[in-house]
Amino acid sequence: MSTMLEVSGLTHQYGRGERAHVAVRDLTFTIEAGQLACIVGPSGCGKSTLLRCISGLIPATGGSVRLHGDEVSGVPDDLAVVFQDYSRSLFPWLTVAKNVEFPLRWQQVSKADRRRRAAEVLESVGLAGVGKKYPWQLSGGMQQRVSIARALVSRPALLLMDEPFASVDAQTRGELEDLTRRVQRDLGSTILLVTHDIDESVYLADRVLVLSKSPAAIVADLTIDLPAERDQITTRESEQFVSLRGEVARLLQSPQVQRTGETAPETPAPAGSDAAHGAASADAADSATTDSAKAAAAEAVESPDETAASRS
Repeated sequence: MSTMLEVSGLTHQYGRGERAHVAVRDLTFTIEAGQLACIVGPSGCGKSTLLRCISGLIPATGGSVRLHGDEVSGVPDDLAVVFQDYSRSLFPWLTVAKNVEFPLRWQQVSKADRRRRAAEVLESVGLAGVGKKYPWQLSGGMQQRVSIARALVSRPALLLMDEPFASVDAQTRGELEDLTRRVQRDLGSTILLVTHDIDESVYLADRVLVLSKSPAAIVADLTIDLPAERDQITTRESEQFVSLRGEVARLLQSPQVQRTGETAPETPAPAGSDAAHGAASADAADSATTDSAKAAAAEAVESPDETAASRS
């Protein structure tokens, strides 16, 4: 396998002086092309900060991130992110199809190709026929499927997922986990997923990276040697799954993970950055895959009035 992602000595610090908070410190790891890797660690340990540094949404204080050999500076065109809060990462005034097409608008893709690719990816996530609906007309699980479809429509080399199933019910969560594994297998995608759920990390991943409390450091890199075909009941009841789950749980309770008293919650990104925006349009812009989409989103995203005008 070729190396898709290389993180070397990555450090990120919020603030300066006495108010400084080091969220991640000197992280080094690689992700191979076609892998599905999970990052698991205590709440507030810096997992989301790590993903935002990898995605280029916030700059690292030290170290480097390389995507298929090229150093990340800003948001790469061939990277996409799925965030936890689907209700704030979709444009409520755009239809499902328009939401999915959004990243392609900034890649100079023709209208016909945008519609075709959006329809194809919606079908792949089990949402064929809902393109004309609006996000608010869908259930939470369906909205997160739309977010996943939008991330996949630009065919990213790397898909980052930040606790993407934490806001849905248990049954929907299982369905979305299976969807993620199926999409990863069918498309050969490289996925790095952050979760605080031990069972989810073992069920989904080829590898599990276990982080310590903040400032995050890698305390273990586990290979998950489960069959490629997994089932929510059979796999989770298997001795191998139970053993791996226990190993991750023991690591999370180990002195290595609990070693630091610096347990402050992750500080929001500095005001003015993509990560700091609370409005739905800004969170949705974060989920787009190109620099141009993010830079233009604030002024170029269709407002409800503009959308209505465009239909006339």
